[in-house]
Amino acid sequence: MTQLSRRAFTAAALGGLASAALLPGRAAQAATSRLALQAIWVNDPEFNGYYIAMEDGYYAAEGLEIDYIPGGPDVIPQAALLTGKADVALTSPPETAEAIFGKGAPFKVIGAQFQKSPDAVIFLEDSGIRTLKDLEGRTVACPPLNTELFRILLKHDKIDADKIKIVPYTFDPTPLVLGEVDAIVDFMTSMPYVIGQAAHKKADYILFSDAGLVYGQNLVCVTEETLAKRRADLVGFLRASRKGWETEFQAPGQAALHWQDSWFKGNGYTPDMTAFHSKIQVDLIKAKGGVFSMSDSWIAKTLETLNAVGIPATPEMFDTSLLRDL
Repeated sequence: MTQLSRRAFTAAALGGLASAALLPGRAAQAATSRLALQAIWVNDPEFNGYYIAMEDGYYAAEGLEIDYIPGGPDVIPQAALLTGKADVALTSPPETAEAIFGKGAPFKVIGAQFQKSPDAVIFLEDSGIRTLKDLEGRTVACPPLNTELFRILLKHDKIDADKIKIVPYTFDPTPLVLGEVDAIVDFMTSMPYVIGQAAHKKADYILFSDAGLVYGQNLVCVTEETLAKRRADLVGFLRASRKGWETEFQAPGQAALHWQDSWFKGNGYTPDMTAFHSKIQVDLIKAKGGVFSMSDSWIAKTLETLNAVGIPATPEMFDTSLLRDL
């Protein structure tokens, strides 16, 4: 069978996507201030709201011209901030917190795209797995970088990790499809669809956040210098991006159907897969206070998770003041 994964089916497209960042129509001529945005991953529905904001002129209305830089498996978004390649980067909580509190990086988080991270335990529906407790006596494939977080999740839910065989996962779901493992740890935004197509069986999942380990994803991260010098531009970026996501929520994935030869060129997504990803992520992104919101309770829970994995993160890594100006 074809081996597909969040990383595998996109890796070959990286070269083309890098050049695609400058496709026509991604910045309005009337824009007056350039802002470089570094994505955390290659072009896929995870970033639909930003694409819409570029194509529909929402950034231009804020006086901004966006230079969009795709991410990938070898891209470290935080590094793009430190080198000056990007003004804004979408980052993950552990890596961002480790950079700030472990290495002294001058970063501030000014918003969170995902209120709930797509990180999940994914399995076939007919496996009999319904709760994390059902993983005992089974084999779970987990990315090495996520193993500690997965063990913290198990401990939180009072599950004996020693009763679970945890093996390395390389973002290839083939072992799950073939029955060599019982579950995998990956993003649930696309992987259940990929597995379902390959195994001809429905896949299900348990979100880390729903199981008690709350944290977001795609943090909107900037340097303290950029925050101080370009506050108005950053407020405009957040406002336009929020509008892009609100437009996306009205018909999830519809705009993306027209991007097969532009944003999504070569990324391996079929129209059905695009629709699946676009729809399933909506509830992970929506927030009571609007897209990018970071409530006091959300920050507290995120810090609790980061502290649990040994990162001494504090509320100082977050700056919610820009959100109040939207």
